[in-house]
Formats: sequence, C-alpha cells, structure tokens
Amino acid sequence: MYRPKEINELRTPAMLLTPAFERINGVRAPGYSESGEVIYCNFKTYGGTESTVNGVISYIDTALVTTWYRPDITADCAIKLESGAIFRIISPPENVEEQGQYMQFKVERVKGK
Repeated sequence: MYRPKEINELRTPAMLLTPAFERINGVRAPGYSESGEVIYCNFKTYGGTESTVNGVISYIDTALVTTWYRPDITADCAIKLESGAIFRIISPPENVEEQGQYMQFKVERVKGK
C-alpha cells in the first residue's frame, strides 16, 4: 500500500473555498464562498514564473497540496492560506490509489503589477 511521505507533515492550515456564482447584469459571475472549514495540508511550492506581456508583469505561483481525502474538494474549489493568498485548484484532485485516504492536487495563484 502506497503512503505519500507528505501525509506525515500536514502542518499548513488552509480554508476551503467552494464555488459560488451570482448574476451581475444577467451574466453568471464566478466567485468563492468561505466554508469556514480549515483543512490541514502539506503545501509545497515550486517557485513562480514571471512574464511580461504588453508591459504588464504577471507572476504565476504553483504548488502541490497533499491532504486527507475529502469528496467535497473538487477542481472548482480554491484554498486560502493564513497569509490571505488564494490558490485555485488547477488539476482534478487525485484520490491516491483509489483508497479514499489521501488526495493530491495542484494549485496556482496569479499575481500581477
């Protein structure tokens, strides 16, 4: 049975943000609502990628998150760290070995100036 080594170091608290849509002028606008639930996870960043397009600097920060399996975490959700940084899930969460114990997914945050 495979057990990811990151599961032993769930030290990063994060708040789960669930998708919420509202209509603004007849257009469905995406957003997130705070569920109030804190999940503990292993949060590994891989540095960021900086690019300049049309004079606008954008910074894309990616990370891999490992946590206990929760069926309510989907690719539409996002997580918010204690620092206030909001990372949206970019890959479908993987149920490791289909056991329903651990899950891993990639997240990203886009910043700009």
